[in-house]
Amino acid sequence: MLNTSIVLYNPNWEQVVSLTNAILQAEGVDCVYWIDNSPNPIDELPISSNKLKYIFNNKNIGYGAAHNIAIRESIYDDIPYHLVINPDILVDVQALEALLVFINQNPDVGLVMPKVLYPNGKLQYLCKLLPTPLDVFGRRFLPKRWIDKRNAQYEMRSSGYDKIMNVPYLSGCFMLLRTKALQKARLFDERFFMYPEDIDLTRRIHRDYLTVYFPHVTIIHNHEHA
Repeated sequence: MLNTSIVLYNPNWEQVVSLTNAILQAEGVDCVYWIDNSPNPIDELPISSNKLKYIFNNKNIGYGAAHNIAIRESIYDDIPYHLVINPDILVDVQALEALLVFINQNPDVGLVMPKVLYPNGKLQYLCKLLPTPLDVFGRRFLPKRWIDKRNAQYEMRSSGYDKIMNVPYLSGCFMLLRTKALQKARLFDERFFMYPEDIDLTRRIHRDYLTVYFPHVTIIHNHEHA
């Protein structure tokens, strides 16, 4: 029912192992792919499971391109759902299973993302409108106080983040994807090495499916802003 891909680059293996063990406990998990973009492979896998597949790329091919390796396997094996997830995510079995139930019961949903918190409990504003050139430039180069109002609109803060929403841009840190939606919209665009690929993929899926924020499930993201 579900494959998962975790892209690695010199990762914190304690986090990776904890995340992987949680996913492997969920009902309906077929395979977890570790796609390693690190300079050197790991000597010995810290988890022994026939549901774990390790792929070493021998170079950093980028975030989207690495996930595509596993996504193609999901499509080939006719796995209904594929989870793209960052290695620094904390998710429990019940949360993952609840998301699977939701997407399985709603065939018009192509992508779902849960509520995401920082370790201190603060909300991460990861539901966004499609960015304009001004949004991209302002967030990167202008003082925060100059763009606070526009940024709040861009991050949909007035929504309250407390209800199910159809959102045109969801974060790539956790993307529960319907593989049929990926077949129609196509996979990550490998011309993007890192960061804009989640905007592009959500936008393409959003044309034909709902891309949903689901706040009734919460995960933790140990994210440091880059």
